[in-house]
Amino acid sequence: MQLPEEPESRYEINIVPMIDVIFAVLAFFILSSLFLVRGEGLPVDLPTAATATPQATERLTVTLTAAGELQLDETPVTVTALSDAVAERLPDAGGLVVINADTQVPHGQVIAVMDQLRRVSGVRIAIATEPE
Repeated sequence: MQLPEEPESRYEINIVPMIDVIFAVLAFFILSSLFLVRGEGLPVDLPTAATATPQATERLTVTLTAAGELQLDETPVTVTALSDAVAERLPDAGGLVVINADTQVPHGQVIAVMDQLRRVSGVRIAIATEPE
């Protein structure tokens, strides 16, 4: 008794799983690259200075926008509550607070922020600039 021959099936390459793997790897690289950028507050137009030097310590960032918004790192805060918020976030030994003030911010508003920061003991204040 002879069995009927089965027709030979065609071999094929299924690329759908390969595309799934490529998209998974792409998503991994996109998500991991988001954590490489350090958020330092809102984007503002910083003034330039020939003597600007980068600070290499852990720091807090106070941002003053041209619209008059005030943020500590990326948290909105009022001028009167700024010293308490900074004191909560900085260690007992003090630390560096960088002021990112837009060039359009009035000088008096920057001085009011600096006055509030000086109330926190051990705080060092720096003003962010762009190198020329």
